[in-house]
Amino acid sequence: MNGASLDERPAPLADDAAHLLLVDDDRRIRELLSRVLGKNGYRVTLAATAAEARGHLRSLAFDLLILDVMMPGETGVDFAADVRRTSEVPILMLTALDGADDRVRGLEAGADDYLAKPYEPRELLLRIASILRRAAPRAPKPDGVARFGPFAFHPERGELRQGDEPIRITERERDMLCLLSSAAGATVSREELAGLAAAEGGNERTVDVQVNRLRRKIESDPANPAYLQTVRGLGYRLLLDP
Repeated sequence: MNGASLDERPAPLADDAAHLLLVDDDRRIRELLSRVLGKNGYRVTLAATAAEARGHLRSLAFDLLILDVMMPGETGVDFAADVRRTSEVPILMLTALDGADDRVRGLEAGADDYLAKPYEPRELLLRIASILRRAAPRAPKPDGVARFGPFAFHPERGELRQGDEPIRITERERDMLCLLSSAAGATVSREELAGLAAAEGGNERTVDVQVNRLRRKIESDPANPAYLQTVRGLGYRLLLDP
């Protein structure tokens, strides 16, 4: 993890703040991550080993487990596989092992995401927010419609309108709007958007092309988008009306 460069002011914890269990045998990393996560509104419980983490799980409920892979004794992969036998709690793996086989083993063990070291604190926070967003039950809006400027997107019907006029969108654009609108203005990673078309060979470059095409339909100035915005190096967000 690179040096934390986020705002140093502590964020007050909300009553419903997500509770994270961080498991890493490196005390320095535990303390650094605990500070970063706490300053960004998360409750954090720390564990140095899988055995210590298992003790916390017996007495506390967590919204997300953050596991180091390389730990003495029981590894993070082994621990994740054991947890997954009895729990659906989301799991994020942090590791210096970034080979394809290593990622596959982590995902096969039940991890929801896999972040290689070194990483930027902001990327970690976005990955955590993305996992929690996917895991949380979605509260439907009163009419289920996502509105931005003169546009209204109806997810259930897959319909985009500008005022009373329908705008023709492709199936892929419809899927992207569904994912972006459900995030309610939060950043959706390029990896998530690429996953929509993974079965058809879609990749992150394909996502950029599709975003540019969609922008030409909803932006008066696609080069300076007002609604479908780029979060540099991370993904995209759709700014909805309040």
